[in-house]
Amino acid sequence: MALKLEPGARLVVATHNPGKARELAEILGGGFQIATAGELGLREPEETESTFAGNALLKARLAADASGRIALADDSGLSVRALDGQPGVYSARWAGPGRDFPLAMAKVEERLGAAESDDLAAWFTCALALAWPDGPVVVVEGRVDGSLTFPPRGGRGFGYDPIFVPEGRRETFGEMDPAEKEQMSHRSRAFAKLKAALI
Repeated sequence: MALKLEPGARLVVATHNPGKARELAEILGGGFQIATAGELGLREPEETESTFAGNALLKARLAADASGRIALADDSGLSVRALDGQPGVYSARWAGPGRDFPLAMAKVEERLGAAESDDLAAWFTCALALAWPDGPVVVVEGRVDGSLTFPPRGGRGFGYDPIFVPEGRRETFGEMDPAEKEQMSHRSRAFAKLKAALI
């Protein structure tokens, strides 16, 4: 059976992160009735999986079954080659319970210094999972490669955006106009795959 996402569908975006909710809603575009997991009072699950796809699926499944709505969840993060892919799925946890991303970015710089590596290659990964209540699920992944820069630059975006320069560009994600970032981000690439999977 072909999976469809009908215009006007009631969706829950399975996140308690306002920045992420805003970005996901913008990429989804109009035509959907969107509420976040936070707005619906759904609990935030512990991300126990070892992959982005696993965590996205866990969050989407829980939100769909708890809300009775189709649920969209993402799990995304920054991976640094010189740090063996860290922080990876622990990207949010490096920021601590207060989501202190200046602290997390400083930790990346500190770990790179300890590794004594001048390799600044890094990439963002986004896994998206769309789950129907007690039904099927679609999981896709998008990735954007680039390099790190210090100190952080730009106050736009969120998370690690101010230290990430995508390939072929000089500006960090934190300096880019949000619409420009949206065209090339790991999240938009994952959305393109998701749309292709939904007939």
